[in-house]
Amino acid sequence: MGLACLVAMVAAHIGVSGMKTVQLLIQREIMLATAWALAGFVTLMTFFDLLDELRRLGRPAVGNPDRVYGAWDIARELALGVPTHIYTLLPICLLIGGVFVMSRLAQNSEFTVLRTGGLGPWLAMRTLLTLGVAMGAATFVVGDYAVPAAERQQALLSAQFSGDISTGRTGAWLRESRENGGAAINVGALNAAGEPQALRIFEFNRQGRLIQEIRAQSAQLTEASEWLLKQVQVINYPTPGDASALSQTAAETMVWRTELTASMVSAELLRNRRMGTLDLYRYIEHLKANGQNAQRFQIDFWRKVFYPMSCMVMVILVLPFGYLHFRKGGIAGYVFLGVMTGISFYLLNNLFGFVGNLHGWIPWLAAASPSLIYSAISLAAFGWLVLRR
Repeated sequence: MGLACLVAMVAAHIGVSGMKTVQLLIQREIMLATAWALAGFVTLMTFFDLLDELRRLGRPAVGNPDRVYGAWDIARELALGVPTHIYTLLPICLLIGGVFVMSRLAQNSEFTVLRTGGLGPWLAMRTLLTLGVAMGAATFVVGDYAVPAAERQQALLSAQFSGDISTGRTGAWLRESRENGGAAINVGALNAAGEPQALRIFEFNRQGRLIQEIRAQSAQLTEASEWLLKQVQVINYPTPGDASALSQTAAETMVWRTELTASMVSAELLRNRRMGTLDLYRYIEHLKANGQNAQRFQIDFWRKVFYPMSCMVMVILVLPFGYLHFRKGGIAGYVFLGVMTGISFYLLNNLFGFVGNLHGWIPWLAAASPSLIYSAISLAAFGWLVLRR
């Protein structure tokens, strides 16, 4: 009846070591099926990206008409988009691969023999949860390291041909509190090198009066506590009781000390997922310290925390399929059900993020609700189909 049945029969005689072999067999089969599903979906998404990028073929670079957007640039753009697709699709493909493997084992009666050989419901769940933890760790690594690095490079590559990265005419606004007052920073855009452009810095004293305005053409973020401003114009404003008049100076470069980092600036101009979990947490603390609304970033932070855990939710959903009775050729319908379940989870995850931000829900609850809902559904199915029946 297949390799799984032979292993199960051996496991009944050799005990723990044989059962470990059975567990590794199931995990390996699900990982292989997940890899095939992931490869197919990533290829499909990359093909759609290719169709979109072909419209830019031959476009000249900004400020360099001799440099055009060619096939090599398209290949780089598509390659840099792969980590994002993997991060988005990995939990869904894990569900699809798991449903396919468990349904196939059930259809061939192999899972029945595995149960006879000692693979009880709780041991089966532990086997799948171990796989879910491993896949969740892989999802976290991809989402926290590969995706932010790849998408920053992708944005900078696009900026070479579409112009500076900006949120609109007003740019991005940041605020920083200091012992002697505070500062409001306006960043117009990011250039293709990732440097802030068209900066305006307004410094205030403790009474909230404007004392200085700094305008710079660009800035180089040399250290976490220093910006090297270029083509600088400084305007000093007199305060009440100060006999000095308004003064204005200019300089080629100027060092401006701040706690704002490059990731904090890009968080306002780029999408939040381009920040790692730790960087996003630091930015949230910075917003709170400066009295700014951090609701949107808090929801994104908790979504990044809970999203890898969705792999464990997916494998719990997979287990009941091993206890179903299939007719010949009935696997396709269940695989389709797995696909739709994964897509619905992804859509619900995004929906709760938007609605939670709109209505001011508790950030961690808004981010965790989809996983909690699907966990409850999967545990209910496990209890009814596996334990009761």
